[in-house]
Amino acid sequence: MGLNEPEETGTTFRDNARIKAAAAAKASALPAFADDSGLVVDALDGAPGILSARWAGPAKNFRGAMETIEDMLRERGATSPERRTAHFVSALCVAWPDGHIEDFEARVDGTLVWPPRGDKGFGYDSMFLPDGHTRTFGEMPSEEKHGLPPRGKGLSHRARAFIKLAEACLGQG
Repeated sequence: MGLNEPEETGTTFRDNARIKAAAAAKASALPAFADDSGLVVDALDGAPGILSARWAGPAKNFRGAMETIEDMLRERGATSPERRTAHFVSALCVAWPDGHIEDFEARVDGTLVWPPRGDKGFGYDSMFLPDGHTRTFGEMPSEEKHGLPPRGKGLSHRARAFIKLAEACLGQG
């Protein structure tokens, strides 16, 4: 629709999803859907968090961003799995032109591995090993990671947030 992307000035994933959805609904006079998501690393005090995409820079160099995270973890002595815990967060928001907003947030917990494994997905997927699994998100096909029941398990943070949205807005899970 050629809408301008608003500046993400929020302090949480939910704030930024709301900013984007509300701006699109207002500009288009149509219901709008937006998300904000990222990686939260416990040993890095929550970084990169809402700045996850920005850590990759304008060229979207996520390999470089993963190397930065790995360097910072090593500097902090976070070399064992129990010191490398992290989670992905996804906040989804639906906004209507009248100002009504519904938002939903979900997460998936895991551990960061090095070196990265797999070339599926994007962003930090190849260094994120979800709890209870032996393959990183980068090693999983999209349907396994994001697929909703009955075809998938709703494993990813986005799938889990979408299930919450569907339950609330559509009365389905």
